[in-house]
Amino acid sequence: MFAEMFENVRKTCPLIHNITNYVTVNDCANMVLACGASPIMADDKDEVEEITTICTGLNINIGTLNARTIESMLLAGKKANELSHPVVLDPVGAGASALRTQTAFKLLEQVKFTVIRGNISEIKTLAVGAGTTKGVDADVSDRVTEENLDEAVSFAKAFAAKARCVVAITGAIDIVADANTAYCIRNGHPMMSSITGTGCQLSALTAAFVAANLNQPLQAAAAAVCAMGLAGEIAHSRLTEMDGNSTYRNYIIDAIYRLTPEALEKGARYEVR
Repeated sequence: MFAEMFENVRKTCPLIHNITNYVTVNDCANMVLACGASPIMADDKDEVEEITTICTGLNINIGTLNARTIESMLLAGKKANELSHPVVLDPVGAGASALRTQTAFKLLEQVKFTVIRGNISEIKTLAVGAGTTKGVDADVSDRVTEENLDEAVSFAKAFAAKARCVVAITGAIDIVADANTAYCIRNGHPMMSSITGTGCQLSALTAAFVAANLNQPLQAAAAAVCAMGLAGEIAHSRLTEMDGNSTYRNYIIDAIYRLTPEALEKGARYEVR
């Protein structure tokens, strides 16, 4: 199933509009290219609607917010909804500041999202208005573990039902859920947390997968999460004792570029609940 999701990305080469943060914009563009899609980065309010019109998917990331881009996000999101294009939200740091939290809620109120992807602290903030986000990272007290996995799955399904979209909670164990079904994914490597932007890259990757598989957003999002985690494993296996997180970042992008649909199908480690 995941092989088909990936094949569709490579066959259709969807054009993905990314309104993302300036810390990771280059890595996000390269990740979209690596998976077989095409990126475009446009965040001025005078062109975002026009750019959204020519694209097949939209990725909104609030990592480096300012008043100018907030308006652009709303304009692009509404235009994507009007065109029935899938939209991914990455609520980076929601709960860390009033601006981030209020902007995330404003986006949820005015834009219909296909997928919301974040760490557990960010998603908790969106779901219940409270989390313990530390900067853009999840607080250790919020992390999904084997011991609280059942509770986390129930939480993810409940929020997906409330938000009427797919919810992807990423961490040591990833959960990708809609109101009825959850994929619990165990791909990845702990070193991925040492790189700025793996989550941002994943949101861009998710937008490409969902745009190429419009009728299967849950499975497409799960495939993207598995692909990213598998790339983290493959990249880590290439590291030498002289390599660090910068090399690791590049190897992850290379791993997505070299990954085949068959290898994704074989390497994906998940269970369905």
